Amino acid sequence: MGSTREHAHEEAGHPHVDAGHDHGAGSGQGGHDAHGGHSHGVSADADARYLRTALALIAAFMVGEVVLGVSARSLALISDAGHMLTDAASLALALLAMRLAARPAKGALTFGLKRAEILSAQANGITLLGLGAIFTYEAVRRLFSPPDVQGGIVLVTALVGIVVNVLAAWLISRANRSSLNVEGAYQHILNDAWAFIATAVSGLVVMVTGFDRADAIATLVVAVLMFHAGYGLVRESGRIFLEAAPAGLDPDAIGGELAAEGGVVEVHDLHVWTITSGYPALSAHVLVREGMDCHAVRVRLESSLRSRHGIEHTTLQVDHASPELYQLGGSRDAEQPHCNDAHGSPHRGTAQEHTGSS
Repeated sequence: MGSTREHAHEEAGHPHVDAGHDHGAGSGQGGHDAHGGHSHGVSADADARYLRTALALIAAFMVGEVVLGVSARSLALISDAGHMLTDAASLALALLAMRLAARPAKGALTFGLKRAEILSAQANGITLLGLGAIFTYEAVRRLFSPPDVQGGIVLVTALVGIVVNVLAAWLISRANRSSLNVEGAYQHILNDAWAFIATAVSGLVVMVTGFDRADAIATLVVAVLMFHAGYGLVRESGRIFLEAAPAGLDPDAIGGELAAEGGVVEVHDLHVWTITSGYPALSAHVLVREGMDCHAVRVRLESSLRSRHGIEHTTLQVDHASPELYQLGGSRDAEQPHCNDAHGSPHRGTAQEHTGSS
């Protein structure tokens, strides 16, 4: 079938002209800034200042929290400081990923470095899972042998931490959270805010009742939040790396819609995937009745995909079907062009019910 090679080179600024086959090219309608002002993924200039400000807040508070956590002998505070270290790292990584994703496509990198943000999101998720495991182990150990905890220091530090994290979360929420990269940083900060609430409660309990195990229980709450957020980030980034269809887009339903368009005989070798956050892509081989204008059909299908599903990056190879395919239930002719690595069952259109040429 038609590959994405032609379209990818267009994105890199090297358009290819198909002089010999006038109806099998990729669409190129997805467009980027150089092709009509439409952009996908992250806007580094728009979001970076929010992330930089949040990073400065987190880093400054983290240093003070480590000192106070050691002084108060509070695992909850130290675990929060460890979480904030990953917050700072996630924000720094997000800023780096933004810069990389904004670089134009060139050479062998026909999509540029747009998936740098997905790598960042996955790193954030894995870090959260790892820290959750470490803090769970230490919290369980302290449940059996709790140290003396200075509840007053824990309470005051946690209350300040809540303010710092709420402000940082607000800053990041103003950035483009449709980016999995920014969402990963946001989840780090949001989890820390909830963690500080749990830590503040534990500090109050220790101060009022002397129940030192409250500190370990608060740490377990923090760990659960880490596991939840980390799993979500790893799952979503993993779907993108595995070229799974974006959530909410059903390839079979889309194939059926395309096959139902007037004049379409069959749609096969259909692939739907995500290049980076908010950037779905689709490719397919479409067979139409003889006499149909392949260019007009392609434009109509592209418009339908754009309006119904928000898919702007499409590569559709449109060919005339062999006469055998006009018969309902007919099989593909041996000489009919098709991909050897077909995806799923072909979607048959109502044009098959007609016989002969049009």
